[in-house]
Amino acid sequence: MSTGTGEDRAEATGAPRRLGIVGTLVWDTIWTLEDLERGTPFHSWGGIGYSLAAAAAARPEGWEIVPIVKVGRDLESEARDFLASLPGVSVGPSVRVVPERNNRVELRYLSPSHRDESQSGAIPGWSWDELAPHLEGLDALFVNFISGCELALPAAEALRRSYSGLLYTDLHSLFLGPPGAGARERRLLPDWERWAACFDVVQLNEEELRTLDPAEPGILELARRLAEGASGPSGGPGLVLVTQGAAGASFLSLGRGPGGPPRSGYVPVPGGGIEGDPTGSGDVWGATLVCGLAAGLPVEDTILRAHRAAARKMGVRGASELYAHLASAPPP
Repeated sequence: MSTGTGEDRAEATGAPRRLGIVGTLVWDTIWTLEDLERGTPFHSWGGIGYSLAAAAAARPEGWEIVPIVKVGRDLESEARDFLASLPGVSVGPSVRVVPERNNRVELRYLSPSHRDESQSGAIPGWSWDELAPHLEGLDALFVNFISGCELALPAAEALRRSYSGLLYTDLHSLFLGPPGAGARERRLLPDWERWAACFDVVQLNEEELRTLDPAEPGILELARRLAEGASGPSGGPGLVLVTQGAAGASFLSLGRGPGGPPRSGYVPVPGGGIEGDPTGSGDVWGATLVCGLAAGLPVEDTILRAHRAAARKMGVRGASELYAHLASAPPP
């Protein structure tokens, strides 16, 4: 079976180009500092819902979004209603209903930028045999590790060997252990060299990156260590993106793939930090970023677009109303 891109198909037939997004839809219970004071949490769709809503708002002209998700039967109706509310999101066989209870996450903020996270539910990941048929015709794929169980390492390595389109990942929850249910704490990702080698573009935050070597102060030096330490036939990612919260983001391009010529840099958030609920901001950032790369924008420009989208997300809670909020933003 071919798992090549849909570019030739799109040019020949006029069909839209397609961005696949792998992740887990989560029902969130969120306790910000203000929620804790009131004694009442906020409930909403979250997880990959943030990425799907942001991609629907940021997708390049002529592109459609293809969710590749498993949904628990207990929340099937609600999940389908949410997905149907997102323009440009094509809901088909890649949205698979499973008998397991859908994932739920409780997030308790300790400060505006730090939180405890506890997960329940048992949505299984995708084996390579399950995933491969859904890659046909995709021009790019965003794998967002929401639960950390979306793909096991052998499936990710099979994806790297077999798929020729752009492969972008946010490794986020792979750095939270243990995988699966229960409280989750930051850890050094086992086999991080092999994981990083599976993707063209790797996104992670500063805290996750620093698990590689807490004594190394330089973000770009750690990003280079991640890229050059990746072990695999692809030679590792060509672009590493490190989000730094309200401060902005750093990037390292090694001169292959969508990053353009070799260079590194730092892009601050325009206007600095914004108050609000930060839950899902990294998912919005990543989805906007991959849409910009798919459109052929320079890295610096698409990081700036991602900053603006993530900042705008702070003004709305949850994923359920996120698309309308992002789509109503004035053009940059």
